[in-house]
Amino acid sequence: MARYTGPRHKACRRARTPLCQSKRCPVDRRPYPPGEHGRGRIRESDYLIQLREKQKLRAMYGVLERQFRRYYEEADRREGITGDALMQLLEQRLDNVVWRSGLAATRPQARQLVNHGHFTVNGKKVDIPSFQVKPGDEIQVKDRSKDMIVIQHSVDTQDRVVPDWIVVDEDQRQITVSAHPRRDQIDTDINEQLIVELYSK
Repeated sequence: MARYTGPRHKACRRARTPLCQSKRCPVDRRPYPPGEHGRGRIRESDYLIQLREKQKLRAMYGVLERQFRRYYEEADRREGITGDALMQLLEQRLDNVVWRSGLAATRPQARQLVNHGHFTVNGKKVDIPSFQVKPGDEIQVKDRSKDMIVIQHSVDTQDRVVPDWIVVDEDQRQITVSAHPRRDQIDTDINEQLIVELYSK
């Protein structure tokens, strides 16, 4: 399983937004790119704006370039708006659904919980964070993992609104996917049209 293992806060500062989901992200104190010339004037070209948007989305969902390009190619093959299809594919990742449900504090934590085999989908163990869920799927925490401190803490302290396309039973530690997510149900602050323009060149 490939994932980004470099300095996370550098990516936050480059994107000028707290991608790490940390409450103490340094982007709040230093809202400029990292490096010796970070405060220098940078010409905001169209390519730079498009690339920054793509890197932001990649960092949010923890996806490397090759996999992200495959998501884009799959979205491009689907009917409808390519940008909306891309966001839908990313939202339907198993690790993202676990995070959206409130059973994990951050997406990286959700990814680790899935990778360590704490979840089943329709009764079968799934330890692939990029697994694509679909309407009707039931995701459940394994019996031996239901009382984990990490999961209990996430449930007790979560302050996010669970989206309408999933139904969560916190007592049973169960998530039901009721529909495909629509773009207006995804609260990610991304202009996906810029990413489509970047890949369309």
